[in-house]
Amino acid sequence: MTHHRSSERALVLAPRGRDALVASGMFTEAGVATLICGDLVALVDGLADGAAFAVVTEEALRTADLRPLAGWIGSQPEWSDFPFVLLTERGGLERNPAAARFLETLGNVTFIERPFHPTTLISVARAALRGRQRQYEARARMEALRELSSSLEDRVEAATDERQAALAQLHEAQKLETIGQLTGGVAHDFNNLLTPITAALDLMQRRYADEDPRAARLIGNALQSAGRAKTLVQRLLGFARRQVLQTRAVDLTSLIEGMRDLVASSVGPMIDLRVRCQADLPPALVDPNQLELAVLNLCVNSRDAMPDGGRVTIAAETVTVGASEPAQFAPGIYVRLSVTDTGCGMDSLTLARAVEPFYSTKEQGKGTGLGLSMVHGLAAQMGGGFRLSSIPGEGTHAELWLPAAGDAADRPDPAAAPAVPGERRPMTLLLVDDEELVRSGTAEMLRDLGHTVFEAASGGEALIRLADGLPIDALVTDYKMPGMSGAELAKRLRSLRPDTPVLLITGYTGSAVEAADLPRLDKPFRQIDLAMALMQLVEPANAAGAL
Repeated sequence: MTHHRSSERALVLAPRGRDALVASGMFTEAGVATLICGDLVALVDGLADGAAFAVVTEEALRTADLRPLAGWIGSQPEWSDFPFVLLTERGGLERNPAAARFLETLGNVTFIERPFHPTTLISVARAALRGRQRQYEARARMEALRELSSSLEDRVEAATDERQAALAQLHEAQKLETIGQLTGGVAHDFNNLLTPITAALDLMQRRYADEDPRAARLIGNALQSAGRAKTLVQRLLGFARRQVLQTRAVDLTSLIEGMRDLVASSVGPMIDLRVRCQADLPPALVDPNQLELAVLNLCVNSRDAMPDGGRVTIAAETVTVGASEPAQFAPGIYVRLSVTDTGCGMDSLTLARAVEPFYSTKEQGKGTGLGLSMVHGLAAQMGGGFRLSSIPGEGTHAELWLPAAGDAADRPDPAAAPAVPGERRPMTLLLVDDEELVRSGTAEMLRDLGHTVFEAASGGEALIRLADGLPIDALVTDYKMPGMSGAELAKRLRSLRPDTPVLLITGYTGSAVEAADLPRLDKPFRQIDLAMALMQLVEPANAAGAL
């Protein structure tokens, strides 16, 4: 359905200085039509004329009469939940309790603390625009359903059920889309922050661990915390469906048996762990590493629900979904992987919120509230689904529906183990990264490996040095950089020196289509990861043997 142009625009109410003009310029550059509102009355008029979302500063609402705005929000039709983006000066609700009244007034509001990166505002704006477009689609469906309701009573009842399902799916999609955009941007910055921290700790451990046991213990704890932070980012991306999955045909029977000892040690001796897999189970199309993390999360949740001990059963069986069955899953063959416990279970209210992000019934500091959200997002991203059922006092049953694969399964070789690379010839490398802390930390790790490293802060600076005749054996470059990306730099390098290999290091969490042919090392990484990536880059045959 085509909507009037005004329904796709952004409204901006930012009376202080040039804030409104700056925001309008950013939206215009991103292809979003924008209307600057001089005051709250103009904003309400703009809402009445039609808009996709509104960006408002906290100071514009602080002393204003909010009743006209509240009246408009309260009079929205049932399909509408207009999105607001509120730019605050002192953070969200946890650091700015005064903003709570704006939450109550605005309803569907996302808080952004100033100062912020332009990418953050654009990401939130695009998510809000997509959410509003889904509301328009819901309106169209509801209008069609109303037309059907004038015919037969039985069709009215069926159409009503469809409308409720559509609204529930719309609400879930809006939450995933908004938080997905936010986590994607935050993860990139967070990975960049973790990289120099991990690099410094890694080098300190190698140099001082043997000399000072206390320092070795402290550094080891810090590295463990950095690893947990990396895992937290992966869970956020799993919930938001933003991590890059490496799916392949996997034998789930072998995978589950292979992690039996890990699960048993994680749940403890008071838990009776049982595994039951159907014979001749077809391979499933999954990312085995992410699936292992999901199964472990479910088992740990089961353990926490049984403080006095109990039974956890991991089961896998084949399920065929026909075309006439409910549309939660597309027709086809699935492998249903379930984790069932005999714990305390959940009441209906807790069960309804169980997969919400950051919702947790555990004590503060005992959980992130992202475990089930990650499992839910992972299952959907792999083309399957997630179901959760529970009865208070009897236990909880979690199901991962995974699409069956047509190819033969990959069977892991238990004898294969990563090997630390031995002595390799020193190389001359050009390292390019716009983040000075990331660049210097990476350079130190490379120099500690025996390589000669030249640094550049941008793709343009790197090209100048190469044009001046700088001799290098390989290029190591960040992917997302202002002005020129690492993929574009690699392309330019091919025209200058076609035989020079390129390694892409990146904290970017999405797919990089234009760099699909380049070897990639994700941030944050340790020195062993960097050494193996370089070995694979320049000596792939030896690297394959080492792996």
